[in-house]
Amino acid sequence: MAHTLPSETKVSPQELEKILSLFPDLTEEDLKAASPEESAAVVQERPPVSYWSDAWRRLKKNKIAIAAFIIILILILLAVFGPMLSPYTYDQQIRGEESQAPSWAHPFGTDNLGRDLLVRTMIGARISLFIGIVSSLIVLVIGSIYGAVSGLAGGAVDNFMMRIVDILNSIPTILMVIAIKMVIDRPLEDMVNRGVHWIQAIGSGMIAIFIVYGLLYWVGMARIVRGQVLMLKEMEYIHAAEALGASRSLLIRKHLLPNCIGQLIVTTMLQIPSAIFTEAFLSFLGIGVSVPMASLGSLCSSALNGISSYPYRLLFPALTISLIILAFNLFGDGLRDALDPRLKT
Repeated sequence: MAHTLPSETKVSPQELEKILSLFPDLTEEDLKAASPEESAAVVQERPPVSYWSDAWRRLKKNKIAIAAFIIILILILLAVFGPMLSPYTYDQQIRGEESQAPSWAHPFGTDNLGRDLLVRTMIGARISLFIGIVSSLIVLVIGSIYGAVSGLAGGAVDNFMMRIVDILNSIPTILMVIAIKMVIDRPLEDMVNRGVHWIQAIGSGMIAIFIVYGLLYWVGMARIVRGQVLMLKEMEYIHAAEALGASRSLLIRKHLLPNCIGQLIVTTMLQIPSAIFTEAFLSFLGIGVSVPMASLGSLCSSALNGISSYPYRLLFPALTISLIILAFNLFGDGLRDALDPRLKT
């Protein structure tokens, strides 16, 4: 293979003789320096890219994940701005138009009180997305801090903190929501009577869901972060930071959690559909958002009374829940593949 060395490479006669003795198949002609034109023609197969640039490149190749992301954006836009463009409000009762089938005036039909189901479904999607995102952020904050502290501490402290996680993981979620709702109903009602009206709009059921997520649902995130921290804290740069006097809080904030960002993003993204499904299930049981506010679960629950005569009342909210959960799951899977450096191509 001729001209294998760059033009600026200098090889002494002794080095040339040693190379030829090590590789008998080579000749002096094979080791002839390349001309400037030949050196300029050599290009890198792939220019260096950052971690996030490489992840974005991989994500763009996943057409299903991109399609799911577009669906999520469309659903969020409809949930946020759709009710503003509707001629009806979510609690407006239109006399004479009760239980109407889908039409141009009411694409999703109306319920038994004459309320437009399209705007109520968009409001329900807004509430469900809001609960899913806020609950996932609660899980992210509590779980990442708890898991990082447990993993970095190690030893008896780590063992004790993980036993707390095991205990919390064994508590039935539904019973906790019901118990917390019964406990906070009276204090919240007193606050509403004193003029705090936003609590009445949210409802005790939604507040109970947030409390339960803050108490119970972060254990999965804590386990994931702990596993990552146990691996990262043995790295040389962590030992170097400790030798330079870095505190444990600094190690967590500057070194450990930033290097877990891929796992944090993926887990949070996959937590959103789980929170939405939990809210829909609780609202279906009647312990979610308060009437007349609608969520997708409460819309499905109220549709059961006339399911044989008015199946469309259940069809559209159920399809919306399914589409939201499916889109978030597919996008979360795509993010996991894109952010995992072991899957580089």
